[in-house]
Amino acid sequence: MRAKISYAVTAAVLVVYFVLVGSRGVLLIQAGTPLTVTFGVAVLILPVIGVWFLWKNTEFVRNANRLAAELDAQGGLPVDELKRLPSGRIDRDSADEVFARRRAETEDAPDDWRSWFRLAVAYHDARDTARARKAMQRAIALRRAAP
Repeated sequence: MRAKISYAVTAAVLVVYFVLVGSRGVLLIQAGTPLTVTFGVAVLILPVIGVWFLWKNTEFVRNANRLAAELDAQGGLPVDELKRLPSGRIDRDSADEVFARRRAETEDAPDDWRSWFRLAVAYHDARDTARARKAMQRAIALRRAAP
């Protein structure tokens, strides 16, 4: 729940920022000189890109949460079996061991969105965010394609 609140607050702050930046772009365009119009258009492009990025990220998170809820209902969510250091951080060897099992599971069932979801969690635990995101995108795509 805390993550959802943080995400919502961050998204709201970004939307306010996009509105403020966008209004400055409009003011620059209204000034009417070639230079201010050019800058105004350039300034308006930034909020458009930001809104698109925020939308795609929100869509990704919603889809991943739907998969997590579905997998939880099936009793297939990965159990946190990782060893922790005294600081609370995940032990690297433990993460590598779980990751190897998840990778093998995915190689055995490459068309199963559940194995890709669990692999994404393993990547995340191993602090490989880019690969975790790609694995989750694959899980989402496979789930969409499933009957």
